[in-house]
Amino acid sequence: MSDTPVRTALWDGPTRLFHWSLAALILAAWLTAGKSMEWHKLCGYAVLGLIVFRLWWGVAGGSTARFASFLKGPKTTLAYVSGLGSRKAGETAGHNPLGAWSVAAMLLLIALQAGLGLFATDIDGIESGPLSDKVDFDTGRLFSEWHELAFRVLQGLIGLHLAAIAFYAIWKRENLVGPMITGARRFSGAVAPLRKAPLWSLAVGVVLAVAAAWLIAKGFRVKL
Repeated sequence: MSDTPVRTALWDGPTRLFHWSLAALILAAWLTAGKSMEWHKLCGYAVLGLIVFRLWWGVAGGSTARFASFLKGPKTTLAYVSGLGSRKAGETAGHNPLGAWSVAAMLLLIALQAGLGLFATDIDGIESGPLSDKVDFDTGRLFSEWHELAFRVLQGLIGLHLAAIAFYAIWKRENLVGPMITGARRFSGAVAPLRKAPLWSLAVGVVLAVAAAWLIAKGFRVKL
């Protein structure tokens, strides 16, 4: 039996497109904050639409994108953490147990941070969120402060995420970036290959994401 690593499909196209689109939008939102608020808000709406898509894809997407396939309990996660000292590359077909919970935490924080921005009110009340009229001025300013604070926490999580990528590359000799670009990775042992979701599931996810972003941008004010 050959010990040659076998190239195996790992991430589907929608998962990879979500990942890089979310990264680009968060960077764009950061760069436009306080400078080009119209674009900043558009980035926020798109981010929330992507989060809606990812929640759907985590239930009805490809096998490695489904939450049920990678979110593990405390025992499994702690067992994985105890083995981080080993230099052997992991053979997990998807997110490892620790990475899975970091992904979940980041998704929740991004949703919270962008959601707070919907109610945020600026000092002069001109560039406020689409739902800022649902709260009074002082509460809107509080949401604005929380929006900023949540982003600082998000920056910390992103920093940890990048540090983890570097750790796996240097210590574990495991490339986490490449598979998120190509969709495939070489495994030494036998692993279950990616099972892609049907096209109708992707179509539903796209419709949900676009509808969510549009409704949020309109402040949920829809005239029939």
